[in-house]
Amino acid sequence: MEQQVEGGIRVEALDAGYQAQAEQWAARLGLPLDDAEAAFAVQVGADGLQIQQLGPQAPGPVRVDFLEGGAAHRRLYGGGAGQMIAKAVGIAQGVRPHVLDATAGLGKDAFVLATLGCRMQLIERQPLVAALLEDGLARAAGDAEVGPIVARMELLHGNSIERMRNWQGEPPQVIYLDPMFPHRDKSALVKKEMRVFRPLVGDDLDAPALLEAALALATHRVVVKRPRKAPIIEGTKPSHSLEGKSSRYDIYPKKALKP
Repeated sequence: MEQQVEGGIRVEALDAGYQAQAEQWAARLGLPLDDAEAAFAVQVGADGLQIQQLGPQAPGPVRVDFLEGGAAHRRLYGGGAGQMIAKAVGIAQGVRPHVLDATAGLGKDAFVLATLGCRMQLIERQPLVAALLEDGLARAAGDAEVGPIVARMELLHGNSIERMRNWQGEPPQVIYLDPMFPHRDKSALVKKEMRVFRPLVGDDLDAPALLEAALALATHRVVVKRPRKAPIIEGTKPSHSLEGKSSRYDIYPKKALKP
């Protein structure tokens, strides 16, 4: 799928041993292997797949890693079922809902919910981000501790709205949405992932349609993560919200989740 990004994107192997993999990804993503003018590089190497913004002031590479770093720390010390996201999706004694994360991104929130025992389905419509997620899940699958967690995470490809409108099989009990929103707060640019991703992903200007499709499909509730001071998504109003320091969860209940 062709990526329309200012400056362009190329695929490159970080080592000659990864050239064949780089060629496969280039073919899959519809990207060139040689583009001296590219603003971004999809790089293949010993640490798996990563995206590197090119240029002198560029932040470091972005990859999906469920084994080390932030994901590992949150898995071990994140607060378990007491976390706000767990309460938002309805995790309780004897309740581990089937959740669709329709804006999966790098899979961080989905991984937290899978760690807590939820069966997860993930949709990421931006092909480059989906590729990072696919690579991260594949690398984690062989790990003794993390393998059983990512086994609960199924990655679906395609456009979230279309997938939800034309859903096949058992519908999810809970749908989780964390749309990219037009940023006003300068601190939103601080995170490396956001700096790299905004030019690639853009804003989810179709968030109202995303919410509408989710409300039509979810059997029990829809949860929308928003920056704490951001307005609610246009359309149906949430019944209540859970508020944290920097973000909040707007909750749209349909039916009670029971053990």
